[in-house]
Amino acid sequence: MDAIIRTTSLCKAYGAQMAVDGLDLFIKPGAAVGLLGPNGAGKSTTINMLLGLASPTTGTVSVLGMDPALEGASVRQRVGYVPERHHIYGWMTVEDVLGFTRSFYPTWNDTLCEDLVRQYALPPGKKVKQLSQGMGTKLSLILALAHEPELLILDEPTTGLDPIARDEFVEAVGHLLDRYEKTILFSSHNLGDVERIADTIAIMDEGKLLAQRPKTELIQSTKRIRVSLNKPNGKPESPDETILSELEGLEWSLTMSGWSPEKLARLQQVEDVDSVQVSDMALEDIFRDYIRGRRTA
Repeated sequence: MDAIIRTTSLCKAYGAQMAVDGLDLFIKPGAAVGLLGPNGAGKSTTINMLLGLASPTTGTVSVLGMDPALEGASVRQRVGYVPERHHIYGWMTVEDVLGFTRSFYPTWNDTLCEDLVRQYALPPGKKVKQLSQGMGTKLSLILALAHEPELLILDEPTTGLDPIARDEFVEAVGHLLDRYEKTILFSSHNLGDVERIADTIAIMDEGKLLAQRPKTELIQSTKRIRVSLNKPNGKPESPDETILSELEGLEWSLTMSGWSPEKLARLQQVEDVDSVQVSDMALEDIFRDYIRGRRTA
């Protein structure tokens, strides 16, 4: 299978509102993809279509070689899912929840489940409603993993967690990646969490996919360029692959992807350019400039 997830021109409209707009997403086996975007970017709507919980308006989607709109139950049998809000019966004990969920999955691995319960120090006899939010999230992760899914989808799983609980959760997912061969789609607007787990970054805003590249490549090839002009003749034409372009007086600031020495040389030859400074960028700054660039274009 060349792609665990593939979407082509995927759209989802709610009335006149386009929640997902022409999404082309490709996730290969074994990848850990961080899906970044502000609130309302379309991340959760995309995930709902991947799981067969919502049908596309137009376009196509394939998960594990299946169409979730037609084979949603089969997709969900092979996918582990940790949502932002956990719908687990509060009156059940941890042990009850595990036993109840086990009955739905022929591939449930009792040994793995027991290992994870010990690893996360979950008290089997404690009721779900008595668990801390962090413990509840870990329980949700066990439910998503114990049936040995081929794909793990995390949809804003650390929202509302305190910093310690969030760190523990992200660390737990990191250990899973080290121990098991999993394909992960981790949707979040918390860049720190995603950066610790993901090897590939996808950025969404207002339903559109703005970028999808290996994390290291994205960081190494995206630069902030500060250009000093010698004449106030207005903003010059931006080079190809410019993400964000801003002019203040004689200072022209650009964020560019696919940076290369050749692009530097071409920029230095632009009329009225006095000097050029190139700076590296952190993932958070790259993400912010992609969003700002789209909204100010």
